[in-house]
Amino acid sequence: MERRTIFPGWTTPALLLVPQMALTVLLFLWPTAVAVRASVMRADPFGLSETFAGLDNFTALFTDPLYLAAIGRTLVFCGAVTGLALGLAVLLAVFADADIRGRGAYRAALVWPYAVAPAAAGVIWALLLHPQIGGVAGLLKHLGIAWNYKLNDTQAMIAVVGASAWRQVSYNFIFVLAGLQSIPRTIIDAARMDGARGWRRFRTILLPMLAPTLAFLVVVNLVYSAFETFGTIEALTQGGPGRATQTLMVKVYRDGVVNLDLGASAAQSVVLMALVMGLTALQFHFLRRRGER
Repeated sequence: MERRTIFPGWTTPALLLVPQMALTVLLFLWPTAVAVRASVMRADPFGLSETFAGLDNFTALFTDPLYLAAIGRTLVFCGAVTGLALGLAVLLAVFADADIRGRGAYRAALVWPYAVAPAAAGVIWALLLHPQIGGVAGLLKHLGIAWNYKLNDTQAMIAVVGASAWRQVSYNFIFVLAGLQSIPRTIIDAARMDGARGWRRFRTILLPMLAPTLAFLVVVNLVYSAFETFGTIEALTQGGPGRATQTLMVKVYRDGVVNLDLGASAAQSVVLMALVMGLTALQFHFLRRRGER
């Protein structure tokens, strides 16, 4: 029998909602209103005077070849991070789910990287990949690979993709491992008795049953790679060399904080906010459909 707490009036429930509503207003609604207002204004670099610009900032945004290039760069970056982080997570989860000695220690070690902040992850990888003193860079040079991500566009993108995916693998690993452990062992044992082993068993049995979890993780990883990797990129490449790793989030920061183009930066923030809301709605739609099954 379900037990519910019944309040005698509306005062106590209202008071309990006040802290959450205050945080929502202060941390989301008010900044959103400020960003939307700034996106339709044209301000001087110091924000001392401003004039109404209407949709001019958005028009200039989508006719700017640099912004369009940043969109394409972000799509490539998000796809690479999502594919790499999910692929490694599935591989590691399959091995960690096997009956091996010390698997508890392996699982704990694989979860640790998620506790590292994005900026800290960028600093760690900047030290490892540094062309002169980095351990990974030294190994690559020993193998005959000329490594200098500070000058090479392709290497810079590989560096930020690898650093960003490295941290997200742990998050994906938790969900994929939980999905594997929720599959009834009787199904796996029956498949093994029928001769389905290795890759065939994974492709025909495990992967279809993991599909809902993987679909959820695709959305989460796209949001992560698009919006939560700014600290990693800023610490590792600052969007360079040139603009080789300047994603949409990095461009918002560069235009607004560094170049003091407040109107353009606010317009970009509004576009990103709309994108986040769209991805979030897609995620809730997926979760609702999954709950109805």
